[in-house]
Amino acid sequence: MLRAALLLSLALLAGCALGPQSRQGLASYDFGLPTAEKDASPRLHQHLIVADLTAPAWMDNTGIYYRLAYRDATRPEAYSLSHWVMPPAALLGQRMRASVARASSAAVFVPADGVRAAYTLRLELEEFSQVFDAPDRSRAVLRMRASLIRQRSIVAQHYFEIEHPAATPNAEGGVRALIAASDAAGGKLVDWLAPYLKK
Repeated sequence: MLRAALLLSLALLAGCALGPQSRQGLASYDFGLPTAEKDASPRLHQHLIVADLTAPAWMDNTGIYYRLAYRDATRPEAYSLSHWVMPPAALLGQRMRASVARASSAAVFVPADGVRAAYTLRLELEEFSQVFDAPDRSRAVLRMRASLIRQRSIVAQHYFEIEHPAATPNAEGGVRALIAASDAAGGKLVDWLAPYLKK
């Protein structure tokens, strides 16, 4: 009886490690250090409040998600041994705010600062995962909607869809690709905001 229980426990543990997984033990990731220096020629010239980025409820955890598109793309799964240090919406929100601040000659605030600004930027994350098109081939997929608001009226809205190939078909490859996609999204976000937040 004891032996049967032990074998069942081992089988369950093995099942938790199935999928495209790194075998090097537990790993926690953030987005690394962003560039701290201001852009040489800032393109955003209006004070801006960047609201906290929102995400679907299923992303409200530290999981690094992947989809096996070659099998069933409707099933997001999380790596068992690798995690973000905080929910990806929080990490991505910090990265987007840093990109905007770096490109701005004006001030960038968060709602908690309790200040007023003419413009507010709202970001909604829809997808942030590593998508496997084959067992050995994957890409990062980031989908996000941005809304620029002025005094409770919508100024503009834009949908961003960024993809970046992963160098390796595992959690580390997915993380690196998702960070690269995030940085590309930050650049595109600044490009989109620039005509509205000019002098």
